[in-house]
Order: sequence, then structure tokens, then C-alpha cells
Amino acid sequence: MELHPIAHARNGFTDKFGIPRQVRNCTSLRTRIVFCPPYRSDDAIRGITEFSHLWLMWGFHEAADTHSLTVRPPRLGGNVRVGVFATRSPYRPNPLGLTSVRLVEVEHTAEGPVLVVEGADMMDGTPIYDIKPYLRYCDSHPDSRDGFVDATPRRLLKVVWPEPLPTGLPLQELCEILEQDPRPAYHDDPERIYGIDYAGWNIHFRVIADCLHVVDTKMLSSCAKSGKSTN
Repeated sequence: MELHPIAHARNGFTDKFGIPRQVRNCTSLRTRIVFCPPYRSDDAIRGITEFSHLWLMWGFHEAADTHSLTVRPPRLGGNVRVGVFATRSPYRPNPLGLTSVRLVEVEHTAEGPVLVVEGADMMDGTPIYDIKPYLRYCDSHPDSRDGFVDATPRRLLKVVWPEPLPTGLPLQELCEILEQDPRPAYHDDPERIYGIDYAGWNIHFRVIADCLHVVDTKMLSSCAKSGKSTN
């Protein structure tokens, strides 16, 4: 049976690089789940506001069409191979993702209901194939182990901005994105400058010790994407 999107994610992430890995800590970031025409009906989501959290099943639509039985997780320095099914790598036999999100509100628009959620680790335009309620009594496992992720927790960075800040910069959202350290876990070059795009802005930065220094901010004049780094 072929999968068909029921909705698409809409947010400010026009590039994969920079999407926070710990989205639950980014409480100001919102994603709108916009349903495809056959599902733009209040009937399809009747009762959904009785649940605080949802599961989203979605597709890595911009991942390369290749996969391997083993991958090299950034958390392990990018040099240690583990089985693909022991990771959350986007390079999978079937490029599917699964994310739990908090339901913030339901918008009622002329084109049908739109779900506004918090905690979606996906980029703008991501196809969503299914939505199910999160059930605490069976989906939560307080005694679970986090494998190799336990050994290398991500630290929050102090974000330092240049002055003056341009008008219209989505400062709160960008601070939450940048403090998560968007770089690959094995990158630690203080001279290297990285760039991310978010909500029509291009942000260049470098990381020195525990501080992320923003070196340049530009409003994008088109949908052109920046590279992952300038070096």
C-alpha cells in the first residue's frame, strides 16, 4: 500500500541544518500542521483537543535516497558505526520519522482546521502521513535507557548577538535554536563559521568554548539556502 500525505508541516525551517535536536526545550517554536484537501474537515480531528500530545509520522523528504545497514551517529564522533535501527538517522530503508509533539491549539481557517504544535523536529514542507494521540499510560517509559545518547548530553550555549540588532529579527526563536548548538556533535573548531536559515533570516555564527557568537544576520531576499558552513 502506497503512503500518501495527509498534511504538511509549515514553519520557519527552510533547511535541514539548524533544526534543534532537543526541540522540547524550544518552547517558542511552533509548527502548523496544514491538512491536504481530502482531510480538511473538523470531522477528521473531532476530539483531538482532549489530548495534550500527539504522535506525528512523517517523511524525510529531502534525505538522500540511499541507506546502509550501519551508520555513524554524530553523538559518537562520526567515526563509530552502529546499526541503522539503533539510531534515528534519516538515511533509512524507509525514510520515515516519528515525533511526539504538544498540541498548542487548533486554528479554524477558511481552508479547514490547522493544528499548531510544539516540538516538531522537521522542516517546512515535510509530508505527514499519520497523526495519533499520545497516551501516557502506555507510551511513557520512565525506566527506559537512552543508549549511547546518555553518555554525551548536549550542553546549552550562551548566545551573544552583535549590536545593533536588525528590526524584525525573531530573536526568541533564534536564541532557543542557537543555544542548542546546531553544529554536528563532533565539530569543535572555534574558527569555523556556520550558517542557518530560519523564518526568512540567514544567521552566521561561530562557537568558542560555551559561547555561540553571532557574526552576521541578513534577511533573505529569496528562498535561497545557505550552506552548512562557510569554511
